[in-house]
Formats: sequence, C-alpha cells, structure tokens
Amino acid sequence: MQHLKTFAPALLMGLLISSGALADGYTKCTKAHRSSWKPAAEAEAKAKAAGYEVQRSKIEGTCYEVYAVKEGKLYELFYSPQDLSLKHTKTRKN
Repeated sequence: MQHLKTFAPALLMGLLISSGALADGYTKCTKAHRSSWKPAAEAEAKAKAAGYEVQRSKIEGTCYEVYAVKEGKLYELFYSPQDLSLKHTKTRKN
C-alpha cells in the first residue's frame, strides 16, 4: 500500500507532463459553432491547391490541423473551419 502512495503522484505528474508535450499549442481558430464549420476535406483541398502533399488532418481545438509535405519539409497547417483561412503554419523536423 505504501508503494501505491508513492507511485500514484509520480504517475500523475508523468501523465500531465507528457500530455502537455503532445499539444501543438495552436488551438483557437474560430469562435463559430461547429454547425457552421465547412467540411475538413475543404481545408485539405486548400492545402493541396497551395502545393502541399496532404498526409492527414484532424480537429485541434477549434482548428483544422492539416499535416502536409512541401519541398521535402513537413508542415502543420492550421485552418479556420469557418472560412478556411490559414491561421498558423508550423514546420516540423522530419
């Protein structure tokens, strides 16, 4: 039982630290309700039209986050789902 009292707080701290490390930090693209959002496929199409090779996309906070490659570099593109404007771009190391 004593081990559990020592282990539980350490486990909780590890989970909190690791979950923060996974967050990209850019999550606020719109205040519009989800019912007014355009389809995520349109954000991917916009990235393709800009010359990116899209790998995948997901919802991050109130943004569409598109993972894409251009000229050998990996990018994270954050689009507003309301009007599909590009709000933030992040270059990732391969």
